[in-house]
Amino acid sequence: MSAVAVSPEWLDLREPADAAARSGELAERLARHIPASGRLVIHDLGGGSGAMGRWLAPRLPGPQHWVVHDRDADLLELAVAVPPRAASVTVEARRCDIARLTARDVVGASLITASALLDLLTAAELVRMLSACTGRPMLLALTVAGRVTLSPAEPLDTCICAAFNDHQRRDRLLGPDAVAAAVDQLRGTGAELVVRPSPWRLDAVHSDLTAEWLDGWVASACEQEPALATAEARAYRDRRLAQAAAGELVVTVDHADLLVLP
Repeated sequence: MSAVAVSPEWLDLREPADAAARSGELAERLARHIPASGRLVIHDLGGGSGAMGRWLAPRLPGPQHWVVHDRDADLLELAVAVPPRAASVTVEARRCDIARLTARDVVGASLITASALLDLLTAAELVRMLSACTGRPMLLALTVAGRVTLSPAEPLDTCICAAFNDHQRRDRLLGPDAVAAAVDQLRGTGAELVVRPSPWRLDAVHSDLTAEWLDGWVASACEQEPALATAEARAYRDRRLAQAAAGELVVTVDHADLLVLP
């Protein structure tokens, strides 16, 4: 699993865009599928500061206990400190490496969730994680899909996007291939598999997030493809950042949500 550190500031900045992007349809289908009585025990894998719980808990019935798994102790403290705004919800932090998850780690789970996680796994790590969670409902949200659209468009957009996608696949990570890999792995389990788009739609309201994302997007592309690290690319980044600051740039970053119903 990718060892890239994620800052609380970045997670806080992206939380509203994530909340707007996740599939409400899949959350509704999940709520109809799970038992309406009794306490739900929900294991949130790679849950970081707890944003998935804050989004999903109010959409699910009854009392809930969220177990947030992450290897970052500081983020886990935030998950406990800022719990979901829903009645009868408790949060437990559990420090662990999702890449080494076993069935023992999710014993008693009513539901498994994850957000922005699958693309950070290798194929072997994904198989291990899904095997550990087999037989339980899963909502696996916000996996990158490898498609980005910027308006106004520029010729360099396509080159930057392709290099960024290759960067996402570095060190055998699945990157934008993760949802397809998960569907292939789960197809023989008999579970119902539903995939829905969950795109970020960033405009003038999201100028700070757009600028932060854009800077990282271009930097990762240039790291992957050194031929892009030219004065032209630097001018492209600066021009795009100026457009974002002025509220003149609209960006769609495609993601996909996967619902698994045994």
